[in-house]
Amino acid sequence: MKREHIEQLMKGVTEPVLLYLINEVPTYGYNIIKELEKRTTGYFKFKGGTIYPALRRLETRGLIKSKWQRTTERQARKYYQITEKGRQFLSGRLAEWTDFARAIGMLMGVSNTGKTVPSNSA
Repeated sequence: MKREHIEQLMKGVTEPVLLYLINEVPTYGYNIIKELEKRTTGYFKFKGGTIYPALRRLETRGLIKSKWQRTTERQARKYYQITEKGRQFLSGRLAEWTDFARAIGMLMGVSNTGKTVPSNSA
């Protein structure tokens, strides 16, 4: 049951998370998967079946663009880069996320440090 809930939450953050990473540096899909896993110490373990459709949606909406780059004589990778429209979208989502996280923290009695704050009610 716990994992189902987490998977639903992940669906809502997949695209902003991808935009956040792509905003830092143009990158390719497999690297995004590995970077997410590394930065979250294994908490975000997205598979290609989640990442690549999300990247296509972002590209269709004009939030990112892609281009093929040769990495070896025989191999090429599709690199993704954020667009100005994508930066604006990301900025709005980050502001919304900050407000949302703050409100959830207040509701559940969690301080800025992530530690539970004792309730004032009896």
